Amino acid sequence: MFEALGLNLTEIIFVIVNFLILVFVLSKFIYKPFLAALDNRRKKIQETFDAADAVSRRADAKLAKYERRIAHVEEESRAIMRESKKRAEAQAQQIIDDATKQAGEIIARAERAVEMERVKALEDMRQEIAELALLAAEQIVEKEVDKTGQEAIIDDVIGNARRTTWQTVSN
Repeated sequence: MFEALGLNLTEIIFVIVNFLILVFVLSKFIYKPFLAALDNRRKKIQETFDAADAVSRRADAKLAKYERRIAHVEEESRAIMRESKKRAEAQAQQIIDDATKQAGEIIARAERAVEMERVKALEDMRQEIAELALLAAEQIVEKEVDKTGQEAIIDDVIGNARRTTWQTVSN
């Protein structure tokens, strides 16, 4: 039957056996190493992806850590600024209080000095008036004059005293 078709059964069996040997040899020496190389390549690619994923996770963790640190530093700087502002305000208030206290002391000293000057001026005026009174009394005693003469002498003494002593005290 194969011979009627022009085929030789031995040749067909020989070709089939050769083909199976070729498939076996190719499978053994080319196909399996090729599959192993593909498998190795796939593993390396997967390891690279895993490593990249791990690096990405570490980078994300570091980024989150840095963001927390930055937020903490920002909050800390705001706290430092608030504290500095409080200290500056307290120091300014202290300076104002000290200046107010010193101004009060200066005013009090000035008032005491004015009061002392006023008391001294009053005392000087009392002495001047006493001296004038004595002078007037001496002049009255020396001149025994009538009542109108006494009044004229007193007016004259008071007028002289006003022009000389009291005007210098008021200046």
